[in-house]
Amino acid sequence: MRLLLIEDDRPIARGIQSSLEQAGFTVDMVHDGIFAEQALTQNRHELVILDLGLPGIDGMTLLSRFRQSNRHTPVIVLTARDELNDRVQGLNSGADDYMLKPFEPAELEARIRAVMRRIRPSLAEDVVTVGDIEMDRAAHRVRRAGREVHLGPTEYKLLDHLIQHPGRVFSREQLLDAVWGSDVYVEARTVDVHVGRLRKALNIEGTADPIRTVRSAGYALEDSPVPAN
Repeated sequence: MRLLLIEDDRPIARGIQSSLEQAGFTVDMVHDGIFAEQALTQNRHELVILDLGLPGIDGMTLLSRFRQSNRHTPVIVLTARDELNDRVQGLNSGADDYMLKPFEPAELEARIRAVMRRIRPSLAEDVVTVGDIEMDRAAHRVRRAGREVHLGPTEYKLLDHLIQHPGRVFSREQLLDAVWGSDVYVEARTVDVHVGRLRKALNIEGTADPIRTVRSAGYALEDSPVPAN
């Protein structure tokens, strides 16, 4: 699941990013309202975490503008303000939840999952199952046919993205954008390497290959993989 974090305090932003990535999320960051508005227009994220005290364009204005064009992507507002009017204005402007600083990372993670349960339940489940593959996001563990599967961080993120959309074919470029981020230069062939590692880890004895390779198109995770002849 890919998030956009808009926070001008860079140490705080890095701390939030680190804790959420440890919880299995992919987190992109911007630090002012102008760049945030550009990032929001791309509609590449499944949830936005927005600080109100931003340079360039303040968070409340940014939220109002975003809601004029996008009413579906959930937004959690972060702020040090503790005035009732600010909270009411934020919610009325389209925020889905509101958190006051300082807060514990675990609370933010819980709020994200709670918001996603309301908006899109399948993306917020702690345990997601496709076929005989089970991903437990809370425990950061993967099992196949009841057996533990050990994945590296990138393979885990790759599986987490694919398991949200079983059967859907993603191009290498789409996977690069979803797992590594658009601001990091990684060659497309890197996707093939990590898909190969993921496939090797998942292909335990007695199971069929769950990753379908579509020539000139990309990869998909199948919920009913066909055993190789």
